[in-house]
Amino acid sequence: MADNNSVVAGESLNQSVNYKVILVQVFVTLFLCINVVLITTFFMKDFFYTTMRYILFATILMSDCFILIVTNVLLILSYFKFTIQTWFCLIMVIMSSLYNFVTPVTLTVMTLERYVAICMPLRHGELCSQHSALQCILIIHGLSSVPCVVFFSIFFASASLKVYQQYRVCSLERFIFHTWQGHLRSAISQFYFVIMFSTIVFCYVKIMKVAKAASGENKQSTWKGLRTVILHAFQLLLCLIQLWCPFIEAAVLKTGFMLYINVRYFNYIMFSLVPRCLSPLIYGLRDEEFFLALKNNVLCGFVKTTFHSFSFDKLKL
Repeated sequence: MADNNSVVAGESLNQSVNYKVILVQVFVTLFLCINVVLITTFFMKDFFYTTMRYILFATILMSDCFILIVTNVLLILSYFKFTIQTWFCLIMVIMSSLYNFVTPVTLTVMTLERYVAICMPLRHGELCSQHSALQCILIIHGLSSVPCVVFFSIFFASASLKVYQQYRVCSLERFIFHTWQGHLRSAISQFYFVIMFSTIVFCYVKIMKVAKAASGENKQSTWKGLRTVILHAFQLLLCLIQLWCPFIEAAVLKTGFMLYINVRYFNYIMFSLVPRCLSPLIYGLRDEEFFLALKNNVLCGFVKTTFHSFSFDKLKL
């Protein structure tokens, strides 16, 4: 009787796991398709890839596509307990860790761009040019790579050559050899959190002051820009919480493997997929210029849309 109960419990568990994995695949496929359409739209107009805000938007879309693919592969490997060699796991985990920082750092830069556009409009063309956008992308990846370099350099210094040939279930926790190594990574993540959160708050307060002082069309434009910053702040908060997920999961893993699996699944949906679905909403649908180009692209040109010259006050409510 006990054996039969164990078999039934095991079958229920497998069905639950399969259902969760299939649900994730549906969401990931949907978001990837949406992002691919948005990226295609971005490259269809010269105006988009010569304007800083759209260049940064495309950077987030590409980062989101990459992180969705890599983390989805890691999730599948973890759920079905597939083992791979440590060196291959290391490559995927490094890329995942890097682009976990790229999205929130890019969101912070986009918030600063909104701040310059609204609070320093006369200098916007100078500070937010195409050349400046390309420099920002390099800086974004440089800043995002610092936590990865610090964390994994400790692993490289501690691991022997035999470790790279071992077959294990791939996860970030496999590369933590010292307790203080995890504490150091936590400290760096919290430092980034404080800096980016402070930047968002600073921009919000400054734009709020301009919004109260503005009048007429300028007031409407400023309040729309403020709403964009608020959406950035919410998306950034979810991304930053994701930086804490590995520590939560590591603590839960000591309690039980199934609880670890469930917590990891929730974290992946809430703090990885949800922030990625907000990017198309903020710029893909709310921005009138991009929305018109997107509609024309999706409908393959059958619907003729008038592509107006760009202005910062053309944001959809």
